[in-house]
Amino acid sequence: MQRPGEAGTDRRRAERRIFDGIPESAGRRMVTSRGGAAHAVFAPGSCTFNAEHHFASVMLKPSPGVAASLGSGKIHEYDGNAGTIAIIPANIASRMTWSFATEITMVALAPETLSELAEREFGTGRAELQPPPFGTVDPQALQLAHLLKVELTRREAPNELYVDSLVTMFGVHMLRNYAGVGKLPQGPKGGLSNRSARRVQEFLEVKFSSKISVAELAAISSLSPRHFILAFTKTFGEPPHKYLLRLRLDFAEKLLLESDLPIAEVAHLSGFSDQSHLTVTMSKYRNRTPKQVKLQR
Repeated sequence: MQRPGEAGTDRRRAERRIFDGIPESAGRRMVTSRGGAAHAVFAPGSCTFNAEHHFASVMLKPSPGVAASLGSGKIHEYDGNAGTIAIIPANIASRMTWSFATEITMVALAPETLSELAEREFGTGRAELQPPPFGTVDPQALQLAHLLKVELTRREAPNELYVDSLVTMFGVHMLRNYAGVGKLPQGPKGGLSNRSARRVQEFLEVKFSSKISVAELAAISSLSPRHFILAFTKTFGEPPHKYLLRLRLDFAEKLLLESDLPIAEVAHLSGFSDQSHLTVTMSKYRNRTPKQVKLQR
């Protein structure tokens, strides 16, 4: 079994690969099964970017005096407003210079992942990104970017399934608006079928302490990722990440009450990254700490 420290090391290596060239001091990031997301604050400066993943960045606050180019194209100068989106397709060089401090959320998706998402959501494996003109403001992208920022900058460790859900929704948004794949097909209006709900519930009850992605859960239900998130929420009254968090906390409380295991081991067995993660999360959602639960024995 992989220990918490080893898992953390693997995650940091993956994060460095995806966000190579972006200093860790700029902000927090997380890798998911679909790619990753990062929140960053940069002082005035410039950067040259070329990655194997598709990238989208969304300005969270106005940043005037921006100059940018994509590939061999000419340099464009513009004032960035909140919601200004920039899309950089994989393996295309870009350069950007900004005159004032800027705060952004970045989303990264592997080309094969975006193609798979296009197949599942739109019925076509073609996913050729068509970047919008520099300076384009995208209100819906800004909304998703803010949700990612809030999750990534929380005191406790980010909820990976929630970040994966937001990255999935951002990928669908990119496909619909910047890849020319057409409108989203009509999805199911109701929740999960009884059979699908039971299968997903059984899967989560067994695998709740493991790393789980939206893609895995959607495959169990034979739904696209976006449709699964909506159907699951309608069926269970809460999104997948909150349901999973509740299972982890319930199990942690059970172990704390019925065993003599150290809190750090309880955290690991329950799916939390470490003891601090369990303590902060339990304090927030159950209004008590693991030590307080132990005292109830």
